[in-house]
Amino acid sequence: MAGAALGRFRGCEAALAAGSTETEHTMAGAAAQQPSSRSHAPATATATAADVMRPALTTVEASAHLAAAAYLMSHAGETALVVIDEEQARRPIGLVTDADISLAVADGKDVNVVRIRDLMTAEPIVVAPSTTIREVARSMVTGQLRHLPVVSDVGLVGIIDIGDVCRVLLDPGGEAPLPADTVS
Repeated sequence: MAGAALGRFRGCEAALAAGSTETEHTMAGAAAQQPSSRSHAPATATATAADVMRPALTTVEASAHLAAAAYLMSHAGETALVVIDEEQARRPIGLVTDADISLAVADGKDVNVVRIRDLMTAEPIVVAPSTTIREVARSMVTGQLRHLPVVSDVGLVGIIDIGDVCRVLLDPGGEAPLPADTVS
């Protein structure tokens, strides 16, 4: 499973690295040949984080136990949770992922004792809803990240993961249905 996720990450990284003007022109040309009725997958050049993000409906507080995060991820079908500030609601102060929980378990830590604040990625890189998918991908590749919170003036509005980005980069015209599962 980790090999498949790594393969998807490298595939997306290759698609981003191949972003020469020739590749972009070819991708734009392919998208232009598609009927305009395909509005569910925006063209790579115009796609933004807002176009592909999912609402961050499941959040967690830093003072909660890792077991709570694992429970919430399992029941929400998510691979990461945004940690929000208890005083400034909807402002991300961290990110906890399934990988963080797996490492804690592998290290013999008790998920009923360890707090999220002890393992979360503090002050995560965030993107705005208007950030282009190519910029999101570049941030993910540069920071070796799989998830980025999407934040507007009102606070947290969504989350975008590497799978969301790769679907747009690998299928800019939306002609081929790609699985909507998340990278784990």
